[in-house]
Amino acid sequence: MHTLLQSARLPFLILTPVSVFLGVAVALGTISNINIFDLCLVLAGAIAAHVSVNAFNEYSDFKSGLDAKTIRTPFSGGSGALVANPQAAIYVLAMAISALAVTGGVGLYFLYKFGVGILPVGLLGVLIVLSYTPWLNRNPWLCLVAPGLGFGPLMVVGTHFVLTGSYSWSAFFVSMVPFFLANNLLLLNQYPDIEADRSVGRRHFPIVYGVRKSTFVYGLFVVFACGAIILGVSGGYIPEAGYAGLIPMVLPFVVFYGVIKLKEDVAVPFLAMNVLSVLATPIFLTGALILSQ
Repeated sequence: MHTLLQSARLPFLILTPVSVFLGVAVALGTISNINIFDLCLVLAGAIAAHVSVNAFNEYSDFKSGLDAKTIRTPFSGGSGALVANPQAAIYVLAMAISALAVTGGVGLYFLYKFGVGILPVGLLGVLIVLSYTPWLNRNPWLCLVAPGLGFGPLMVVGTHFVLTGSYSWSAFFVSMVPFFLANNLLLLNQYPDIEADRSVGRRHFPIVYGVRKSTFVYGLFVVFACGAIILGVSGGYIPEAGYAGLIPMVLPFVVFYGVIKLKEDVAVPFLAMNVLSVLATPIFLTGALILSQ
């Protein structure tokens, strides 16, 4: 059981409810009552999808030998659970498949309830879960944006849709904040693993384009995340209170400065600060949206 919990990477699952409740906050701008049953289902489906992609990644990294080559930090290199307990690999794979089945079941319920309108979100989400480790990690551009798609548009816009029955520009602009920040989360966490990842055939952005260009992209995404809030407010899609989401954005600018200096030897405190920004910014934005209702 301990190996399964480690392979699910429980500390990283926090980002999922953060993204889901950001979608809830946007939905409260158009509806007065939240369907608690549907909210619980979408939260369960999102968490199951996150567990599934984590477990598939753990299983694949163990089987490829990558786990034995990485230098683990609290934020990169996997959990190492299967290196310590290799006989549990089949159970981790079973957990990945079972969690994906839960997500699929939730998706089928919402497909029955809302029709094909929810289909693009559901299909893209399943595709990312199944393809992230074996295929997306071998395409630098798809690997770069896949995390943000999952935690941004798919979770935020998807949650808004199942609670309101419609899509909206407000949900889109809000979802761009976790989109850019989640992309940056995985991008920076790849720095310590560059050589190990290269040895097993991965071709993510830092491997193909190098640390200097990757750091430039990191800074650009920070600016774009700020821009999404500013454009959303100025366009009337986000209430003015949404500017509160800019407060934690000082953190990734500090990280950007630190990464410029340290390059691929980025220190753990900067990785931690990056994680904090990815969580704090949507939380601030969620609070601002709810208080402005």
